[in-house]
Amino acid sequence: MFDLVGIILHLDTYLSAIIRDYGLWVYLILFLIIFLETGLVVTPFLPGDSLLFVAGTLAAVGLLNFSWLFIIFVVAAIIGDTVNYWMGHHFSKRVLEKGKIRFVKKEHLDSAYHFYEKHGGKTIILARFLPFIRTFAPFVAGIVRMKYRSFASYNIIGGLVWVAAFLTAGYFFGNIPIVKDNLGLVVVGIIIITVVAGLFGFLRHKVQKK
Repeated sequence: MFDLVGIILHLDTYLSAIIRDYGLWVYLILFLIIFLETGLVVTPFLPGDSLLFVAGTLAAVGLLNFSWLFIIFVVAAIIGDTVNYWMGHHFSKRVLEKGKIRFVKKEHLDSAYHFYEKHGGKTIILARFLPFIRTFAPFVAGIVRMKYRSFASYNIIGGLVWVAAFLTAGYFFGNIPIVKDNLGLVVVGIIIITVVAGLFGFLRHKVQKK
C-alpha cells in the first residue's frame, strides 16, 4: 500500500525512469495501465487521472508524444470499459439463473437496472472522472444489461472527454513552476477533488431520492 502511495506521489519520477529504461515500450506500458484500471474490477487502485496528467506534463517537455498518448489512452479506456461491460454481462447470467448473487441483493440489482435505464449514459460519462467508480460503472452496466449500443456510444464519448481533459491539463499546466515543484501534491489534489465530487453527487442523489 505504501509503495502504491509512493508511486502516485512521485509518478513523474517513476514515469521518467520508465521512459529512460524502456524507450518506446513505455507507450505499451501506459496502454496496459489504463486498460487494466478501467477494464478489471480487481485493479481500480491503479493510477488513472494522475497518470494522464503526468503523461501530459512529460509530453509538454518532449519526453513523450502528445498525439500518440492521446490515441493509446483513448483506445485503452474504451477497450477497458468494453471488456468490463461484457464481463458484467456474462456474470449477470448467474444472477438471472440463481435470482441473486453473493453479497448483492436482487432488489438492489433491479434498482440499478432502472437507474441505468434512466441515467445510464450520464453515469458512464461522469464515472470516468471518479476513481474506483470509473472501474465499477461499466461492470454494473453489464450486470443490469444496459443496451450495448447506448453503452458503446457513451463509452466512446466518456473516454474521449476524460483523456482530453486530464492529458491537456497536464500538457498546458503541468510545467508551470509552482505546479511542477509540487507535482506530488497536485496529483493528490486531483484524486481528492474527484473523490469528493463523487461523494457529493452520491449524497445529492440520496437526498433527492428521499
